Amino acid sequence: MATRFIQSVTSETLRDQEIPNLPGVAGLVFRTDLDTIEVRNPSTGYAHPIGSVLTTTQTIRARKTIAEVNAGSTLLAAKTGYKYRMVSASAIAVGGAVAAVTTVDILGTQATASVKLVAFAQASLTQSAQLKSGGTGAAVLADGASYAACDAGTAITVGKTGSDITTATHIDFEFSYVLEQAA
Repeated sequence: MATRFIQSVTSETLRDQEIPNLPGVAGLVFRTDLDTIEVRNPSTGYAHPIGSVLTTTQTIRARKTIAEVNAGSTLLAAKTGYKYRMVSASAIAVGGAVAAVTTVDILGTQATASVKLVAFAQASLTQSAQLKSGGTGAAVLADGASYAACDAGTAITVGKTGSDITTATHIDFEFSYVLEQAA
C-alpha cells in the first residue's frame, strides 16, 4: 500500500484519506498500513511511529431516545475481523429521571453469549447525573470480565432490563474502547 495522508483515526475513515497536521505535533501524519501511523518531520524526513487506531483508546458519545433504548439500539456496529474491548462507559439521563425500568444496559458478546458490560441502575439514573462504569449504580461484570475483549465481528448495543423506560426523554452514552484485530 502506498503511504498516504490520513484525515482521521476513526475506524470508519482510517484507510487512504488526507489529513492536516496533528494538533501539537510538529510534522505531518502518514498512514503506511493498518497498524502503523507515523509523524514525519517535513524538513528532515525523520519518521516517528505512533499508535494506530488499533492500539489507542477511542470514545463514542451517543444520545439515544428512550424509544431507541427500549427497542435496543447499536452504539458500535460489528466490524468483521475486529473485536471491541471496553475501557470505560457512562450514562446520563436527559429530560427527567429514568423510571419504570430495572437497568439500562450496554451489551456486548463474549464467548458467543450476550453480556451486560455495564448495567446502569434505574434508581441512580436521575436527571443529569453521570454514572460511570464500576461506580455507584453502574455495575460491571465480576472479575473484570466487562473489560475483556468481546467476540470478533459483534456489535456493542444498548438496551434495558425490565419494563420500558418512562419519564426521561433521552440517555447520553459515552463508551470508550480499544478496537483489536481478531487473531
